Amino acid sequence: MKTLAEKVVLITGAGSGIGRETALLLAEHGATVVLIGRRLAPLDAVAKEVRVQGGQAHVRSVDLEDGEAAAELGRWTLDQFGRVDVLVNNAGHSSKTRSIRYVGTDDWQSVFKVNVEGVYRLTQSLIESMIAKGEGTVITVSSMAALKPGLLGGAPYSAAKAASRNLMGDINAELNDLGIRACTIVPAEVDTPILDNRPLVPDETSRSTMMHPRDVADAILLCAVMPQRTVVEEIVLKPTTNRNINRDIEVARHEGEQVE
Repeated sequence: MKTLAEKVVLITGAGSGIGRETALLLAEHGATVVLIGRRLAPLDAVAKEVRVQGGQAHVRSVDLEDGEAAAELGRWTLDQFGRVDVLVNNAGHSSKTRSIRYVGTDDWQSVFKVNVEGVYRLTQSLIESMIAKGEGTVITVSSMAALKPGLLGGAPYSAAKAASRNLMGDINAELNDLGIRACTIVPAEVDTPILDNRPLVPDETSRSTMMHPRDVADAILLCAVMPQRTVVEEIVLKPTTNRNINRDIEVARHEGEQVE
C-alpha cells in the first residue's frame, strides 16, 4: 500500500546516511521526494536509486548554513510542486572541537547555523502553505546529545540539537490546532558519515554496536504516515548494546587544547 502516494516530501541532508535511507523508504511508500544537500553527486546517486525502484525524486544543491538560502529553498519548492506535505529536517553538522573550553566562535556559529538557523528558516518558509491547506508534518532529526549533553556530542552540537528539539515543541504548542504536526527523532549513536568528524573516529568494532540509518528512517516513516488525527511528538532511539565510550570522552576533552 502506497501510504504516502501523492505526498511531496522535502528531505535535507539526503545524500547519505539517514537522509538517503529516508528518501528510499518514503519513495517506496509513494512519496515524491525532493532531495537537498550541498553536493549534487551524492544527491543524484540517491535520486537514481529512487527512480530505479519506480519512485519520483528531484534534487537541489543548497548550503543550509546560509539562512537565506534555506528560506529560498522553501519558496522554490512551493513554486515547483505547489506544496510540501512532509518536511524532514535531517541535515546535521558538528564541530570536531567539543569542549566549551576550546571551541571557537566560527565552529560554534557554524553548528548553530545548520542545526538551528537552517531548520528555523526552512520550516518557517513552508508553515503558511501548510496552514492554508489545513495540514502538514515537520519531522526534525535531533540527537541524544539534546537529552544527555556532554563531550561525546560536544557543547555546540548538544546545545544546537536541544534548540531544534525545543522548536518542534513550540510548533506543536502553537500550531496543532491548525493541523500542523511536529515530530522530533532523538537518536543516540548511528553509524553515519558524521562520525568521521569526531575527535576519535569510531573503529569497526564500535560501529558494529550502533544503530543503522535505516532504523532512524523507519521512525521517520512512522511519523509521516500516522493518521492526521495523531501526532508523534518524539521518538527516542538508542542501540541495545551500551558500548564503552570512556576513550571517546577523554580524547574529546582535549581536542582543540593549545599545548604551550
